[in-house]
Amino acid sequence: MRTPFRTVPHEECAVRSFPLPIALTARLSPVVVLAAAGWALSSGTPAAPEAADEPTGKTKTQSASAPSRTQVAKTYAAAPAPCGSIAEKSVKSLVPGAKTAGKEIQSTDSKLRRTCSWNALKGYEYRWLDVSFEVLESDEAAERSYQGRLEDKSGGGAVPGLGDAAYSVVNLTTEDKQQTREGVVVARASNALVIVTYNGSDFESKKAPSTDEINKGAIKAAKEAVAALEKNRN
Repeated sequence: MRTPFRTVPHEECAVRSFPLPIALTARLSPVVVLAAAGWALSSGTPAAPEAADEPTGKTKTQSASAPSRTQVAKTYAAAPAPCGSIAEKSVKSLVPGAKTAGKEIQSTDSKLRRTCSWNALKGYEYRWLDVSFEVLESDEAAERSYQGRLEDKSGGGAVPGLGDAAYSVVNLTTEDKQQTREGVVVARASNALVIVTYNGSDFESKKAPSTDEINKGAIKAAKEAVAALEKNRN
């Protein structure tokens, strides 16, 4: 089995910082970012041919009917059900003690973006997993969004063999001597994005899980999520 790419970020260069256990409630309402979907229009209905009995030099008035519209073919027209994208055994492994059904986060347009969360505190060990799907209007729009997300990340690297392109990054934050380590995987498949966030803490030792554990867990969830997306192809 090929070992997924991972990186060990500088501990002092964390991208995000939030206190724990405040994070337990803060992450219960993740910000939902909507991807805007559009239609590409093509027009040009030809004028009606001149009638045979029309005098030479005269033309009939062109029809005022609306131009024809065609939808750009998209590989994915809607986001799949996110809470069914991760196998139950994977949820039990990644988020011990969590309800395997997960909880879908309300979205203003569930056709374009859907997110499911699993979280649990078992003993002193806390884990959180988010899986999001975003459907954009074209492959080009999805690629722009993907590249834009990478600009906000540092210290990570590519994940080969996952979608058309994928990136993984792991960071450590410390607040009030409590460590939290979080991994994020962003993958693009045609006109859709898959975003996985996986983090953990130990409230007894004040330490965080290893980079390897978090990175592998996030990539595992991302692979299952991309596979679920591919089953939803047009």
